[in-house]
Amino acid sequence: MTKPFYYPIATDPELSVPSFRPDQHQRIASFQVITDTHLTADPNHLYNQHMELACTDMSKHAVDSLGMMHVGDVTDHGLPAEYAELHRIQSQYGEHLPPMYSTSGNHDVGDLGWKEEVEQLDGLFSVQGQPLPELWAHYRQTAAGLYTIPPVADVPEAVHELWLHRLGSFNEATATEGAYYQKRLGGYVFIFLGTERPLAKDCHLSTMQLEWLQERLHAAASASPGKPIFVFLHQPLLNTVAGSLEQQGWYGVEQDDELKQLLLQYPQVMLFSGHTHWQLSSPHTMYSAAGGPVMFNAASVAYLWTDADEYLEGSQGYYVDIYATHIVIRGRDFAAGRWLKEASWTFAYGNAE
Repeated sequence: MTKPFYYPIATDPELSVPSFRPDQHQRIASFQVITDTHLTADPNHLYNQHMELACTDMSKHAVDSLGMMHVGDVTDHGLPAEYAELHRIQSQYGEHLPPMYSTSGNHDVGDLGWKEEVEQLDGLFSVQGQPLPELWAHYRQTAAGLYTIPPVADVPEAVHELWLHRLGSFNEATATEGAYYQKRLGGYVFIFLGTERPLAKDCHLSTMQLEWLQERLHAAASASPGKPIFVFLHQPLLNTVAGSLEQQGWYGVEQDDELKQLLLQYPQVMLFSGHTHWQLSSPHTMYSAAGGPVMFNAASVAYLWTDADEYLEGSQGYYVDIYATHIVIRGRDFAAGRWLKEASWTFAYGNAE
């Protein structure tokens, strides 16, 4: 069994922050984690207002932050007007807001499930010059029986072209490149994974992406064996964090077993996922595999979900502070502007116990 990398330090449930309180001046780095903002074209929509509250909160509290890590579903439909809202909101804060690094969600690049979204294809063409409305019609005819995971070479061209169009819009709007990428920030490795097919809800990771991930994790762990590695993926792995339990139904990585086995080799990984919207007070918000990585459900900025399978108005995310031997993860209620004592953890890491 792999030796544990993260060692939880007891927290005091009566406090709004962990009972272990390192001197803030000793903090090496910090970042924030948000997900599922579901921005709409309406600036007055509650989801957009929640994003503004989250950005206002981070503009005040995210001092010297490495970045705002967004775990997908930036938009509700992946429409140009929704990405325009993202830029409008960000522009209000200027340099006071940390830079945003995003991975894609199913609402950003997945199957087109909304009438208004399909209408956005009028007058647009694929990279090979085919009208996108025709591409969409072909896609709908062929997609129904597609996802038995054929080899990439056998995926219908219409499906691939549609995904490229959706991904291209996401990349342009979020200043990212491709479906997956790595950033090195403040001496730490941040890895962003994403689907490579336009599935309605789930995520498909190609063999190439998994091999790329193996190489990046190996390189990071070899270069700095005592440092955490931060990974972001929209969909959680089955039976790990809140919302991903089999009876809850919101897991969705088609290569679930393969990714789990890969991550188990690297206990330095701290994985953040979204998709489920489960509130941070839910059981299983944090999941720790025996000797393996630590995983966190990152809730949602737009709206929350409960264990009673019910909608809950709210907006939540994380502040993460890194010290030489410890990491502090604090849940934040952006709408109320308060720390969530039930979602606060401190981990010693590496050789510190």
